Amino acid sequence: MNITKPVRVAHTYTQHLRASADHVVPLLCPVREADWIEGWSPSLVITESGVAERDCMFLTGSGAETAIWVVTEYDPPSGRIEFIKTTPGVTVTRIVIAVRRDTDSTCTADISYQHTALSQVGEAAVSALTAQQFREFMQTWQDRLNHYLGTGEMLRSLEA
Repeated sequence: MNITKPVRVAHTYTQHLRASADHVVPLLCPVREADWIEGWSPSLVITESGVAERDCMFLTGSGAETAIWVVTEYDPPSGRIEFIKTTPGVTVTRIVIAVRRDTDSTCTADISYQHTALSQVGEAAVSALTAQQFREFMQTWQDRLNHYLGTGEMLRSLEA
């Protein structure tokens, strides 16, 4: 048995979204994210309802980069969603989203990622995850979601 201290990094970001929590939470789903995240396309989604639910599973990436995601908590009334994302032999990531009402037409989403390395490759990957990189990722996510909430259309990247 090999017991070791984790190589881990955690980041949290608060998004300010221009829609009600009731409107935002259903969009935080492996199926519905394809409506507003350019390039989002899980290769497999296992779900009873056809959308996010507790114990929903999905796959992203391919080959050695295939990640297995499990929805471990899905409680729309409380605005709480939790995922565990495993890239076998590399990392395990716990993602917690807590969406709360600000006004009738705005909400706030606290999003936390905790990455844990499973190997030396994972240690390098986790060590490279900076606070600045996470902040930029979250700001892009917020911009894309707010664009969709305001227009009903996906925000597309500018192509040269």
